[in-house]
Amino acid sequence: MNMADIIDLPISVNFLIIPLALGLLGVIFAWFMRSWIMKQPRGNQRMKELSNAIRTGAKAYLKKEYTYIAGISIIVFFAILVLKGSSDDWYAGLYTAIAFLIGALFSAGAGYFGMDIATQANSRTTEGARKSLNGGLKVAFRSGSVMGMSVVGLGLAGLTFVFFLLLFVPGQIGDDSDLELIRGATDMVAGFGFGASFIALFARVGGGIYTKAADVGADLVGKVEAGIPEDDPRNPATIADNVGDNVGDVAGMGADLYESYCGSILATAALGVAAASALFGGEDSGPGFHAAMRFLAAPMVLAGVGILFNFQPVVGNFSKIRIIYPGSKFRIGTWNEGYYNSSGRGGIKHTQNPY
Repeated sequence: MNMADIIDLPISVNFLIIPLALGLLGVIFAWFMRSWIMKQPRGNQRMKELSNAIRTGAKAYLKKEYTYIAGISIIVFFAILVLKGSSDDWYAGLYTAIAFLIGALFSAGAGYFGMDIATQANSRTTEGARKSLNGGLKVAFRSGSVMGMSVVGLGLAGLTFVFFLLLFVPGQIGDDSDLELIRGATDMVAGFGFGASFIALFARVGGGIYTKAADVGADLVGKVEAGIPEDDPRNPATIADNVGDNVGDVAGMGADLYESYCGSILATAALGVAAASALFGGEDSGPGFHAAMRFLAAPMVLAGVGILFNFQPVVGNFSKIRIIYPGSKFRIGTWNEGYYNSSGRGGIKHTQNPY
């Protein structure tokens, strides 16, 4: 199928181009934010040494963890191929297995991008906070947005891309498109969600175990044996503790959020296709097919609109961050305004959704 064939597809199919483009835009925005953070000063030499030590440890852990996960993922890939192929058909088995690998790869990528920016932004946040409250919070908030946009961007683009793989199989969608094709697609795309969950399980549990082991070890060595405060730089185990925070609470959480995000979209899309089947019964072509495609694309389009409306709060200024009075908690007006602004505009746009 060439580009001309795609352009000639039914308009309900072309709706999937919208979330694909918005998902890629989210990834580009995350890269733009990362580039901005990398231009910020890292601080003095001691801060750089500590930051480099934490980053080296986190990268070493993830490299070893992902190496083992990759081997297990290949085994699961062939298991899905054989079991699904023998029970259903080999095309369905191959497509589900490929969707599994793509979901696993993107989930691991979301976690890694989060760990990467966290270890790059730690000393830069400290250096910014030495100058002003606004400076430190701006670096910290925008570094968090890198993983956030990576999760939703990769999730939405990955889901849409996996579904688009069907369109490039000759004869799959054409003049005689039917509802049964869409039902089968939702079953096979479920492999994408399984891949994301598969990585999230290992990343969250494995990283969490490492985090707790390093945390308890650092406390035992520091506070119990040496009698020094927690997170004291004189305690070598503090580095391991911070490495654990990055691989468990950042990389593991990133993969976990990715799995939850994709799972919610997949579940809604599957319910939409089921609703179209119930509404149109045996009408496999024509209205039934177009309704199923619209219901399938609707949650992806809405998720893409959410990505678009969150750009402005991330790049907004932090001039309204202020201290209420000395010793009190600070109120972050920009965050609240950004949340209300993006939520309000997104809600209005959703009511105008053509689906």
